[in-house]
Amino acid sequence: MAAPLTFSVVVTNYNYREFVAEAVDGALAQTRAPHEVIVVDDGSTDGSPDYLRERYGRDPRVKLLCGENGGQLAAFQRGLAAAEGDLVCFLDADDRWGVDYLRQVGELFESRKDIDFVFSDVRLVGNEAGVQGYAKEATDLGYTVLGTWVHMRWYGAPTSALALRRRLAERVLDLPGDFVANWRISADNCLVFGASILGAKKYYLPTGHVDYRIHGRNGWWHEQARMREFAAQFRSRCLINHYAERMHLDTQALNLAKAEFKSRANPSWDDARLYADIALRGSAPWWKRAERALAILRHGLRARRKKAEA
Repeated sequence: MAAPLTFSVVVTNYNYREFVAEAVDGALAQTRAPHEVIVVDDGSTDGSPDYLRERYGRDPRVKLLCGENGGQLAAFQRGLAAAEGDLVCFLDADDRWGVDYLRQVGELFESRKDIDFVFSDVRLVGNEAGVQGYAKEATDLGYTVLGTWVHMRWYGAPTSALALRRRLAERVLDLPGDFVANWRISADNCLVFGASILGAKKYYLPTGHVDYRIHGRNGWWHEQARMREFAAQFRSRCLINHYAERMHLDTQALNLAKAEFKSRANPSWDDARLYADIALRGSAPWWKRAERALAILRHGLRARRKKAEA
């Protein structure tokens, strides 16, 4: 029998002294214990470094990395460089996990050796309440290269609900210095977009165990309107293009739209329309592109009828 996969948990903190212990203690209290919890303090000025040293400095389960402020992507890279586990989970210092989170994620990775990237739903806590997730049930998304490259679809979740195999995380976070400077916040885009374009197989697993805290200083949460403006969209497109260039994507890849669509276990009608559009953009003769698009749409209609009858 294969040895159980091990987890490295990377907690990134910047001026969240009032929250960080709850995040770290929640990671340490998991029913499936992590191999290590790596706490990266990104140059906090609120006393966090001294607080972390006092609280966890003698705990062998915790690695403390305190340094100068470099932004979220730099903190991800520093944490990953110290990671030894087979799987890497990221956790923002103002969020927290329920005790069964790592068990659920680990069992999925072990039962599905083809899956590289798992993301969960999140429960909003603090100043807001509710649940956000990709779907109502667990969903095998298969490959998402073309959906991301062409339409900038974001197949993922906030930082604290993301888990990757370490070999994938190392490839995703291998980014040059100008990207590190550009992604001081919202660096989960690098994890989500990068994993898609680099060919990861993705799975959505609603665990009910990720609490996303809403408070007055959430960078991403309070910048959502600005994230839809041109500058933010352009920044994301440049990031996607960087990964696409690394993979040598060209218009010939669009001819694989039908194959990527079929990699999904239960594609939705929205998926069918998206991939039919991609198929029509390919470089094959027009009649072949139309044939593929119609096949995708027929498959989507059958899936929608089946779901309605269930």
